[in-house]
Order: sequence, then structure tokens, then C-alpha cells
Amino acid sequence: MTEREYVDFATVRDLLLDARERRGELSYEQKVALFHAEWAASENRGGIKTTPEVFTNLFNSLMENETLSQHPEVCAKISEIMPMKVEDVRVIIASKRIAMDTSEIEEIITVVRQAVL
Repeated sequence: MTEREYVDFATVRDLLLDARERRGELSYEQKVALFHAEWAASENRGGIKTTPEVFTNLFNSLMENETLSQHPEVCAKISEIMPMKVEDVRVIIASKRIAMDTSEIEEIITVVRQAVL
């Protein structure tokens, strides 16, 4: 199995902007992806502007969690969405049927808040 690299919308935005600068233009699909990445990395989506550094730091912090370390894709999703409520984290971890009690989820939210603020 190959190792996957997870990136956030801010990184996608930066890569597409760099490609547009180098090439002078983007394909239609790339323009649509850039538009979405700009929106997703801005304050308009959830009120928190994201940066690649915050995503990477938060992802690495979440990977230190014993339960989440087995699910890097969930760590990436939490790092991108930056949930601030227990219910929001439950929705994300439910996709992989990860069992966590409320105190463990609150620890995740604390890590997210520390990374964001």
C-alpha cells in the first residue's frame, strides 16, 4: 500500500495560483477547482481562514492521538474542517465507525482550538 499525502484547500489554492502564473492560464476544471479552493480556504466557509501551516500542525497534532493515528484520513478531514463542537467531530469520526467518548472528543476540540487561535 502506498503512503498518501493529505493537503488542505489552501495548499490546493496556492498550487493552482502558481500553475496559473507559470502557464498564463488554467483549464476550465482547474479554474473551477481554484474557485472552490479559494472559497474553502477563506473565512466564508466556517468563519476560519485556513493556511497550509495550520493544517499541517493540526494534522500532526491529531496524529499523536492514539485512536486517530490509525486513521490519517480522519485527521486530515478534522484538520481541514476544524470542528468546534462535539457533534461535528462525531459526524466526521462516524464515517470510519471510530468509537470515542465525549471526553476524548473534547480533547480533539481543544487541540483544534489551540491550533486555530
